[in-house]
Amino acid sequence: MAKQPMLKFVTVGKEMPEKRAADQRKEDFAEIYGEYAREKAAEQAGRCSQCGVPYCQSHCPLHNNIPDWLKLTAEGRLREAYEVSQATNTFPEICGRICPQDRLCEGNCVIEQSGHGTVTIGSVEKYITDTAWDEGWVMPIAPSVERPESVGIIGGGPGGLAAADMLRRAGLQVTIYDRYDRAGGLLTYGIPGFKLEKDVVMRRNKLLEDGGVKFELNCDVGQDITLAEIREEHDFVIIATGVYKSRDLPGPNATATGMVRAIDYLTASNRKSFGDAVPEFDNGELNAEGKRIVVIGGGDTAMDCVRTATRQGATSVKCLYRRDRANMPGSQREVQNAEEEGVEFVWLSAPKGFNATNDVVDGVLVQKMRLGAPDVTGRQSPEVIEGADYIEGADMVIKALGFEPEDLPTLWDTPELSVTRWGTIKAKPMTHETDLENVFAVGDIVRGASLVVWAIRDGREAAEAILERVAAAPKTVAAE
Repeated sequence: MAKQPMLKFVTVGKEMPEKRAADQRKEDFAEIYGEYAREKAAEQAGRCSQCGVPYCQSHCPLHNNIPDWLKLTAEGRLREAYEVSQATNTFPEICGRICPQDRLCEGNCVIEQSGHGTVTIGSVEKYITDTAWDEGWVMPIAPSVERPESVGIIGGGPGGLAAADMLRRAGLQVTIYDRYDRAGGLLTYGIPGFKLEKDVVMRRNKLLEDGGVKFELNCDVGQDITLAEIREEHDFVIIATGVYKSRDLPGPNATATGMVRAIDYLTASNRKSFGDAVPEFDNGELNAEGKRIVVIGGGDTAMDCVRTATRQGATSVKCLYRRDRANMPGSQREVQNAEEEGVEFVWLSAPKGFNATNDVVDGVLVQKMRLGAPDVTGRQSPEVIEGADYIEGADMVIKALGFEPEDLPTLWDTPELSVTRWGTIKAKPMTHETDLENVFAVGDIVRGASLVVWAIRDGREAAEAILERVAAAPKTVAAE
């Protein structure tokens, strides 16, 4: 496998705390995940106990046959391992990089539970699939028959792409409508390149395009085309838009210059990595270089922001979260990575407002919290400690409070599209059918903000439901 470049960390001004101590850990991180050697993969795969009840598999949303492809990897049968892996996962090389394995397969590994350290399932998955690409084992889509049925997919994120892959392999005609200039959704513009290299996403897009999937990019449904027109054009429609409406913060000076949304910040950084012209990055508006950065939030998006800011050369990076470490929703592995890179976490802290000079933010008014009685979910609710406020200096405040669905019935002039009280689309379990005939919905627009692996599962299930409907249809056209 080609050698991956080492991660480069740049600081401006005073060296960030613990940076030197973390250098070796960063080097080890790059060695393990960047150059995962065949011997290392075989060693880790050989540690699998092949237990009778594979909790790793049952805790994977895709129910990947992990024990079998670990066994094949340990035996050096990498091509067979890849075939088993991709049989249930449309994008194993992506899940191997970004799935929170510490919460899913690896966190439920029997070896891990017995105190001997987990099998590094995600790294092995990434390795065997990267090897498959390098060796030419990843084959283009070539349906044995072409079917006349067509499917329009709104949204080119992981759910939409997963559905497109399965449908096209079955010979259906598939068109993806996406509002952005590149497909991939948050895989392309939300997740930083140091976690998910963009060429990895682009080659999947190209594989789909080469296999006959049509991409209508820069196409904003509701503006450039209506849902009614898409339904008229296709036999089936899948809505896979994701959720992009950012939750906001109230309080004094909440709209001052320097208050930025996480999605805008991450998109600018990713566009820069593509070589795009990004004026907001170049003029410093969405660039952390030389600034004191405060990120507000405790999920994986917040972790992406703090780790991006360190790479851009921020003088300091702090993350405010209203609960403690044990109650943080983001991956603990990501928190550890961020700490090793010099990020400071300020637990039990929440913004009360913001300081600004001439309408430019220069600080966060922080109120200290404590955990009180559990709420209906069992989590302890944060309570304000009166009189414990203080000001945290900041040149840029990044709001990473999660995402909510856009009002699709209004935006698409389709009031008959049923949604929940949270604004997510109502869809049936397993089939993912909505109240509209032959219209399905998958991923975050149904679940709310969730994991990529769940979107992939939803997309595959919706595709299966559609294929069951067309299975009895007599008309097929022989593939050329």
